Amino acid sequence: MSTTFTHYLWGQTHFDFIHQCHHTFFYGMWKVGMSEEVGKALHAVVDRVNQAAARRPKTLPAVPPRLVAVSKTKPPDMVIEAYRKGHRNFGENYVNELVDKASNPQILESCPEIEWHFIGHLQKNNVNKLLGVPNLFMVETVDSAKLADKVNSSWQRLRAASTQKLKIMVQINTSGEESKHGLPPGETVNTVKHILSKCSALHFSGLMTIGRYGYDLADGPNPDFQALLSRRQEVCASLQLPLEDVELSMGMSTDFEHAIEVGSTNVRVGSTIFGNRDYPNTPTPSPERKSKVPTEEAAKKMERLTVTEQ
Repeated sequence: MSTTFTHYLWGQTHFDFIHQCHHTFFYGMWKVGMSEEVGKALHAVVDRVNQAAARRPKTLPAVPPRLVAVSKTKPPDMVIEAYRKGHRNFGENYVNELVDKASNPQILESCPEIEWHFIGHLQKNNVNKLLGVPNLFMVETVDSAKLADKVNSSWQRLRAASTQKLKIMVQINTSGEESKHGLPPGETVNTVKHILSKCSALHFSGLMTIGRYGYDLADGPNPDFQALLSRRQEVCASLQLPLEDVELSMGMSTDFEHAIEVGSTNVRVGSTIFGNRDYPNTPTPSPERKSKVPTEEAAKKMERLTVTEQ
């Protein structure tokens, strides 16, 4: 081997070693910074959740709101950091991404008590894949009796050795937009009745809505939230269920405080905790980021509103 070639090999190896050291150093620095940012953001959101809950009218069920940290498009490291800060409930919008994250060896090892919520549109052909997810806690987007039947039969088959029921919510399209999934509000009672009587492997936990993006709270209470409150009242009256046993999943990064103030027991917050989302090859920002943030004047106006169920 020539001396020149030996020097080339040594130089290349040295370069690779230095490059790897730089990569390891900067990755370590990124993890430290990311950990601090996620921790601060999570703590701030938890404080806001608790403060909003304290402002709720006493006429509403005193159910502590659950914060679901939506980790869509974010790496497993961020989920692990939030878990280390004491958080347990995490949500994903896409079945494949949830399967990948929930099965990630680092998450399985570091987050044994994690509770996964599925909060995206569920197609029947993905039900089996979703129900195989480790630590699946709740499916929030059951939007038809047929889908409930499919989830029920699949859960019975896949978890035959377990008697634990799968928690589900019924998604309602309160805004009536064609772009949104969910039941028409008028079908809520019959669908819940079907689940309670025909789906023995499912535990009906409550109602969920997304609602119209960008609603301006200066115009008053969010009508989509009010619609979900009304549907709960109707379900409980028709099926003789206690209000406190029927959760309401409503509210995201831009409106979760208002949602809690009017009765939400489950809010889904992503970008406020984990930062703006990264969508490869997609210039369109997430709908959450396009929503209007309430003005200070609107926030003061909302503080003076007392909202009860109709």
